Amino acid sequence: MNMSINNIKIAYIGGGSRNWAWILMQDLCFEKDIEGLIALYDIKPEDAKTNEIIGNRLMAAHNQRWRFQAVTSLKDALKGSMFVFVSILPGDFEEMSIDVHMPEKYGIWQSVGDTVGSGGLIRALRTIPQFRMIARAVQEYAPNAWVVNYTNPMSICTRVLHKEFPQIKAFGCCHEVFNTQKLLAAVLEGAGFAEKGSIQRGEIKTRVLGINHFTWFDQASWKDMDIFPYYQKFAEKYAETGFRGAGAATTLANGGADAIDLDEMERRKYFTSVEKVKLDLFRRYGLIAAAGDRHLAEFCPHSWYLADPAQIEYWGFALTPVSWRIHNRERLKQRAAAYRDGIETMLPVLSGEEGLNILKALLGLGDIITNVNLPNNGQMPGLPIDAIVETNAFFSRDSIQPLLTKGLPTDVNALVLPHVWAHEGIIEAVFEHDVEKAFRVFSYDPSIQNLSLKDARALFNEMCGKTMSKGTGGI
Repeated sequence: MNMSINNIKIAYIGGGSRNWAWILMQDLCFEKDIEGLIALYDIKPEDAKTNEIIGNRLMAAHNQRWRFQAVTSLKDALKGSMFVFVSILPGDFEEMSIDVHMPEKYGIWQSVGDTVGSGGLIRALRTIPQFRMIARAVQEYAPNAWVVNYTNPMSICTRVLHKEFPQIKAFGCCHEVFNTQKLLAAVLEGAGFAEKGSIQRGEIKTRVLGINHFTWFDQASWKDMDIFPYYQKFAEKYAETGFRGAGAATTLANGGADAIDLDEMERRKYFTSVEKVKLDLFRRYGLIAAAGDRHLAEFCPHSWYLADPAQIEYWGFALTPVSWRIHNRERLKQRAAAYRDGIETMLPVLSGEEGLNILKALLGLGDIITNVNLPNNGQMPGLPIDAIVETNAFFSRDSIQPLLTKGLPTDVNALVLPHVWAHEGIIEAVFEHDVEKAFRVFSYDPSIQNLSLKDARALFNEMCGKTMSKGTGGI
């Protein structure tokens, strides 16, 4: 770049994050075209203050163009901001444990539990009020800022921002598609087109369509070569054994390049897969499912991949226990204290995320095409207008233009559409303070439909009771 932009202010809501905030810090170490201030706001001010110290120490060593500052109010974070990042944990992991594990006594197994299913919908009851508040604060203090959401459930969070403040310039970013591009690169390398590890993710051109964590490719190419015929052979070869060589489950998805200090075998136990769900969906529908198996499985009929632990083991992915997340949080707290006190030094590594490139495009420093979550304005035929959909978009100066797709085939859309209506329904329930509507949405979920209505009601009441008792429910 021959030009630079100074004095940018970025508000970071969830500024005590030991995941996305640390990824941003490390990526900023390599950023030379823009500079400014990151205002860190968190409901736990001490965590934001810790990140202020960590971030400024990192910038002093690697890139003095950026400064971190902890602030104590949303107003202070938002005023004067050109961009707003949102990466929060709705509630706490103790509440997420209710989301994920309480349904297990009814035979409902969840590999993630933060996007769809019983866990995702109850999580939404905590999340929606928080995002309504964020939208109102943006409207009051930074109405022209671009808002970048990283929080799950991605589609619901981003939809609430637009519903509460219709003029908001908000979109959602997710890297699940990136990992599938890496898998396609491995497919081509395995077919002899290049040496292992030589094809970069960005060289794989795809057309993205669907909703977050249930995305699909109906086109994929490398150097103008159609990848689908090679993926077909790959799917047939590895349908039964699975494939372990793509590195599709990266450390980015689980904490950043230098954010988690775990025994590698432990991490793999809970976060990697052998791609069998992805390959099975391709063989069924002829499109490339473009998210991790742990997410994909939760969108499908429960009997396909999540009926019981033995079936889950066959498909080669793991149920991530919330106890692991709680244990990992404590490790990260210790690491944060060590960084803050100068006992350890954070070493910057480029993440491969595209957040800063998107910001630079919006500032006029180049263009980029990448996948993004936005309200449907016709880019996804077959899905409701204004529902949050995930497609490619063209980013340029102060502009995001979603790229038109052909829409999903009818049989695939039959899997996707019920989840879109569930998103809309749970949002309406919270906006209308209608507990009964929330239960009806909950009872329609593919995992819940196997239960009797009596058991579905009992589970819903118990999960809501636990959430509401902590004062974090939205209805």
